[in-house]
Amino acid sequence: PKEVTWQQLGHFAKGGAGINFLCNQHGFKLVLVDAGVDYDIPAGHGIIDMKVRRSTRNFHYGPAMTTEEMELCLQRGAEVVSDVHASGCNVVSFGEMGSGNTSPSSMWMHLFTGIPLADCIGAGAGLDNDGIRHKYEVLKESLDNYRGDGSVTDIMAWFGGYELVMAVGGMLRAAELGMLIIVDGFIMTNCILAASKLYPEVLDYAVFGHQGDESGHKLVLQALGAHPILHLSLRLGEGSGAVCAYPILQSAVKMINDMDTFADVAVTKYF
Repeated sequence: PKEVTWQQLGHFAKGGAGINFLCNQHGFKLVLVDAGVDYDIPAGHGIIDMKVRRSTRNFHYGPAMTTEEMELCLQRGAEVVSDVHASGCNVVSFGEMGSGNTSPSSMWMHLFTGIPLADCIGAGAGLDNDGIRHKYEVLKESLDNYRGDGSVTDIMAWFGGYELVMAVGGMLRAAELGMLIIVDGFIMTNCILAASKLYPEVLDYAVFGHQGDESGHKLVLQALGAHPILHLSLRLGEGSGAVCAYPILQSAVKMINDMDTFADVAVTKYF
């Protein structure tokens, strides 16, 4: 059993996103979680309500969330994973649908790796060169305005989104339960980067599904010493790349368990 957990959504229609199709194709259960959408989603749509607040604050001027909100996000992300594990799940991935969240991801990447901020910033949902330049200028000002203590949890709270911190909590809980974590694209790679700054052992449970086209993804993967399974120029997020990589993992496990080795069939090693 395997599951994909979405930690934030806006307007969502069944069949309206690639992740629905991919989950159906590969037998994943899709779990939808509202972490902090700036809209009160009506009950009865199958979405787990874990809303902390209707959107985070603007980190250009101050912390995006309080310490208490950050801790609540970690707790709630862990609760979702505990529930899916209790249902028999041993493989989990995380995706997100949060507009603008390549920006907090870039801030985490810069502060947790030391990679220059300009190298951590890309086009996101489709900015042109002027847009990327403006994005850098705003994020650089936000960095200059940072007045925190530089700790991992303070950086997470100051620059994070609720969906990102919930994903961190979910990843940490998944590792604690011995689950396999298939890491998705740029944003989720920065979530496991943050998780690894709290507990480095989380990386022992992580497989990196793909390298996307967002500028900086290759660099943060290198900083983690990670080798992604796929490189398909994806810009999807939502857990799509992780689910695409799953059949390759499945094939690898079956080969290890079911295929005869040279020793089994008495073939002399020739290389």
